[in-house]
Amino acid sequence: MNLSRQGGGSGLGGGSLLGIGEFGRLAGLSVKALRLYDVSGLLPADSVDPDSGYRRYRADQVERARRIALLRRLDMPLAVVAEVLDAGDDEQALVRLDRWWVSQEAAMQARRGSFGWLRAQVADGAALPELRYEVGVRDVRDTKVAAIRTEVYQQSLVEAIRLAECAIRCHLDDERAVHTPEHWVIYHGPVTPDTEATIEVCVPFSGRVEPEGDIVIRLEPAHRQVFATVARDDCFYPRIMRAYEAVATHISVHGLRTAGPEREIYLNYWDRIGGADPFAHVAQPIEE
Repeated sequence: MNLSRQGGGSGLGGGSLLGIGEFGRLAGLSVKALRLYDVSGLLPADSVDPDSGYRRYRADQVERARRIALLRRLDMPLAVVAEVLDAGDDEQALVRLDRWWVSQEAAMQARRGSFGWLRAQVADGAALPELRYEVGVRDVRDTKVAAIRTEVYQQSLVEAIRLAECAIRCHLDDERAVHTPEHWVIYHGPVTPDTEATIEVCVPFSGRVEPEGDIVIRLEPAHRQVFATVARDDCFYPRIMRAYEAVATHISVHGLRTAGPEREIYLNYWDRIGGADPFAHVAQPIEE
């Protein structure tokens, strides 16, 4: 079944024109939603009356509309819906669909981790044993990345990261670039529940790629990093903050100077490793 196809499956003649109300009933979408999808280009009306603005749709658009309705019930953002439905073929559509779903599962897992940590503290009436991290120093070569900057609060951080990563990887796939599971999140300010700040999601790649929309192509300069490795099941707030504290302590004790924003370097996809496996480096660039 072609995820991106326009017609088929409605049981109506492909040449019939339907009013917006009847079309909405068949598709399971409100008139307000249909107007939004028409304006955004996600589901353009077949014709619009120039005087009344009344929209009409072909019967063979019902299948696409129903898929939009289903994806929106899953809380998929409109931009991702467009990427899934307008992918070049079934394989690319499934790649985009699967990547988005993995991001949703990762976000839920992070919420479960935060809830479990808090519940255990409340149940035990005391703080849980603190994690201890080994801290290392390494030199990082210059790296070509595709990147998106966005403003986020802590509540939407995980979803924002995953959506940006998905958008970047889809673009890299379209450009036939080579990329691995590794991706970074660079924090250009403190992200809190009450304070919005800029993050930059980066995916290293090789190949020839042009910027598009919010995606920029840049070269991250070579530098030296202080870093700590975090297991997958500890990559949620507030447990991950212990790694940040370990890195900051190492920098202070050894009299080092920071040289850029702190970052998280993710080594693999969430669903491809176990909970105790290394998943991310919390890293801080320093002066050499």
